Order: sequence, then C-alpha cells, then structure tokens
Amino acid sequence: MVTQAYAQEAETPTEENLDTAIDATHGEGVDAHDPTADTHTGTEAHYDDGHSDVFPPFDPATFPSQLLWLAISFAALYLLMSKVALPKVGSTLEKRQATIDADLAAADADRQKTDAAIASYEKALAEAKAKAQSIAAQSRDAIQADLAQKRGAAETDLATKVSAAEARIAETKTAALAHVDEIAVETAQAVVGQIVGTVSPDSVRAAVAKVKG
Repeated sequence: MVTQAYAQEAETPTEENLDTAIDATHGEGVDAHDPTADTHTGTEAHYDDGHSDVFPPFDPATFPSQLLWLAISFAALYLLMSKVALPKVGSTLEKRQATIDADLAAADADRQKTDAAIASYEKALAEAKAKAQSIAAQSRDAIQADLAQKRGAAETDLATKVSAAEARIAETKTAALAHVDEIAVETAQAVVGQIVGTVSPDSVRAAVAKVKG
C-alpha cells in the first residue's frame, strides 16, 4: 500500500533532479533563473518518473491493495467479534435472562404463597365465625332450657304451695265451722238455762241445727 509519506517523498524534487532539469532547460534555451521554468521542468520530470500527485486512497492504482487490506481487516474483525465479543455478549444476555427468569419464578412463588396464606386465613376466619355462631346457639339453647326448667320447677313448687295452703285453709275452715257449732250450742244452752233452767245438750244441738238448716 502506498503511504502519504512515500507520496510526499516522491513528489519532493532532489538536487540531482533539479540539476538534470536545469541542464535540460539550458539545452532547450530556457532561462535557468526563471522560477516558472524550474517549476515546469520539475513537474515534467516528476511526471516522467511515473508518479501521480493524487491522494493515495483515491488513486486507482492503489485500489487492489486497499481492497485486499479491507478484506483482511474485515475478516479479522469478523473473527474477533464472532470468537470473542459475541460469545461474551451472548453469555451476558443469557445470565441476565436466567436472572430475570429466576426473579420472575421467585415472585410467582411468593405470589402463590401469599394467595395460599390469604385463602387459609379466610378459611380459618369462616370456621371461627361458624364455631362462634354454633357456640352462641348452644349457649342460647342451654340458657333457654335452664330457664324453662327453673320456671317449671318454680311453677310446680308454687302450685304445690298453693294446694297445701288451700288444704290448710279448708281444714281451718272445717275446724272453725265445727267449733262454731259447739260454741253456738254452748251459748244457747247457757242462755236457755238461765231463762228456763237446765236444758239437755242434745235438745240445744237439735234446735241450733234446725235454726242453721
């Protein structure tokens, strides 16, 4: 490949080239002290050597070597990327994808655990409510049964006491009525005895019974 330094070196005229050009101009009748003549002569000599003043990368003569180096550079870059850079990038992407998948799996597992815990809590809460309602119902039934039993016992005891009182009242009434007859007989016997004299108890009882009847 032709470098820029080489092209500049080729374009720079040497002393020998200048002497040759001056001799040629003297032979052709050109003034050696004319700078224009020197410039034209140097330029002609430069062209006679077969070199071009075109920038090397744009020189068609260097295209084959440039294409060759371009192909070599591209192949080296391709090998470098395919053997070194791309595997590292792929490995990094795979690691990141594995990390992301692991995080997603962990998050999904945590979500499932949370859902299971919520479902278990709701189930336990429902069971506790049902048990509380059952206990409340049992307590209410037991209290009502106890109240009914106590009320029945109180009513039975009251009925027994009322019956006993009525029986005592009846006995007292019967006893009182029996004593009233005796008192009436005695009183009548005493009164009649003071008026008419002694009277038999049987006749007084008969008279009192007749008056009551």
